[in-house]
Amino acid sequence: MALDEFVDRTSEVTCDVLVLGGGTAGPMAALKAKLRNPNAKVILLEKANVKRSGAISMGMDGLNNAVIPGHATPEQYTREITIANDGIVDQKPVLKYAERCYGIIEELDRYGIRFQKNENGDFAVKKVHHLGTYVLPMPNGDTVKKALYRQLRRAQLLISNRFMATRLLTGSDGRIAGAIAVNTRTAEFLIIRAKAVILCMGAAGRLGLPTSGYMFGTYENATNSGDGYAMAYHAGAKLANLECFQINPLIKDYNGPACAYVAGPFGAFTANSEGTRFINCDYWSGQMMLEFYNELQSGKGPVFLKLNHLHENTISEIESILHKVERPSRGKFHEGRGTDYRSDMIEMHISEIGFCSGHSASGVFVDEFARTTVPGLYAAGDMASVPHSYMLGAFTNGSIAGEHAADFAGEIDHAEIDSGQVERERARVLAPTQRDNGMPPNQVEYKTRRLVNDYLQPPKVPRKYRLAQDRFAEMREDLETRMVARNSHELLRALEASSILDCADMAAAASLFRTESRWGLYHLRTDYPERNDADWLCHTLLGKTDGRMTVEKRAIDPYIVPIADSEKDLYYRQRMTPLEGAEQRTAT
Repeated sequence: MALDEFVDRTSEVTCDVLVLGGGTAGPMAALKAKLRNPNAKVILLEKANVKRSGAISMGMDGLNNAVIPGHATPEQYTREITIANDGIVDQKPVLKYAERCYGIIEELDRYGIRFQKNENGDFAVKKVHHLGTYVLPMPNGDTVKKALYRQLRRAQLLISNRFMATRLLTGSDGRIAGAIAVNTRTAEFLIIRAKAVILCMGAAGRLGLPTSGYMFGTYENATNSGDGYAMAYHAGAKLANLECFQINPLIKDYNGPACAYVAGPFGAFTANSEGTRFINCDYWSGQMMLEFYNELQSGKGPVFLKLNHLHENTISEIESILHKVERPSRGKFHEGRGTDYRSDMIEMHISEIGFCSGHSASGVFVDEFARTTVPGLYAAGDMASVPHSYMLGAFTNGSIAGEHAADFAGEIDHAEIDSGQVERERARVLAPTQRDNGMPPNQVEYKTRRLVNDYLQPPKVPRKYRLAQDRFAEMREDLETRMVARNSHELLRALEASSILDCADMAAAASLFRTESRWGLYHLRTDYPERNDADWLCHTLLGKTDGRMTVEKRAIDPYIVPIADSEKDLYYRQRMTPLEGAEQRTAT
């Protein structure tokens, strides 16, 4: 058989718990579901290969949000995230994460993943956040995925690689019945009946287009094309706060962060072209990004990561983290550009937009047990709505999802699958393969993402957003009637292009609905430049009603960790005065 040749075949399997996505949250969710109920049949399905898939495929340089006893309490962390996210937080999931994450750290430690420790053998936690101390470096973070995969093999999980889930199946009673998937090498169909499904398919990383123009040169893992967001939407699940975009500082012309977050604890900081520090906290938040954007646009831009004032030993330690763990290409990039941390500041820029609860707050709406609004459907990791959760949040909330899903599946029978759903999805998926001529998926994707940059990149202008909706409708016509897939690989890209367009539509609708500015640069509207707590201290929930996209308000659950009025705007006080910045420069 020729590579990527279409095979007309459909198979059906049955399981108790189906986990979609083999990156960070998915493997942990599958592992915990199996350990919770060893008799349950658990399937982990991944469109690539679980051994090296997801945002941690090459490792991670540290834990950004480790709540370590003696350094912070769960309540302190919950307070920090509430303030950092402008108060739009249901605190129960955040508190549950904070209570559970230390146990996960200890578990990862037993897997052989080393965390930096001091001379007493205690975890060496470092401060980056505005208030608390939560950053824990990982000297051998490149082994994370390998260690996790070993645990999956020991648990004898059923792993299905090279299958891309395309739609969720629901029963007549509205609960989850399973999913449909297509083989990314042969286009064979797979129907999976399941009592519970856990979505762990990562961020919508290929939403905007990088300024480099490279389609896969994204800040986020480029394989994450928003498939989970789209699947949740079409299954009737609610998605929260999609107007809260992910936007991050990154190295200019390099698809990765400059990592002031990592280098900051060692004395590095974000500076303007004069070498002056202008923000007193490099923790990623919308307000920090707004200050970054304002400095970039001012006469004092560009913006840089400043390390050249540090001692040689310190710089060498930073290099060992930044150049050998997570993104080994970083050192090669600097070498090719001729920049050296010892003599040069590193130019920074602003990333393309995306959806990612791991770095902001936009995701499938979940409660403290990772349950979505659809019975039997769970979500965890970068696509679930627990804000600022990062890698440790994916591990922890994946664990919570796996355990609860296993209990849920143990108490119910399989829902009946409507055969009409299967046939409609089969027709949708295979439509591009039935055409002899048309637009290849890469052209559809490129044009969609170019439109995202042209119209959706903040600051948000309502007229641009309405034009974007018109242009996206035109793109949908092209996608549904003219896009062609000549082999299984192009079919994979066609399905991803569909998810990207769905996410673009959702980003526009949610942003037009919230008529205020919030989260700094993440949702900065030119016609409503001020935050309006009186009308908008609430979630926005986007969903599908009678085939149409709708957005509504949802009240925030009452806080269980009180926030004083004097604390609510702490993240709005990050701008340093010229005198403070000059003092910082003189001190270095």
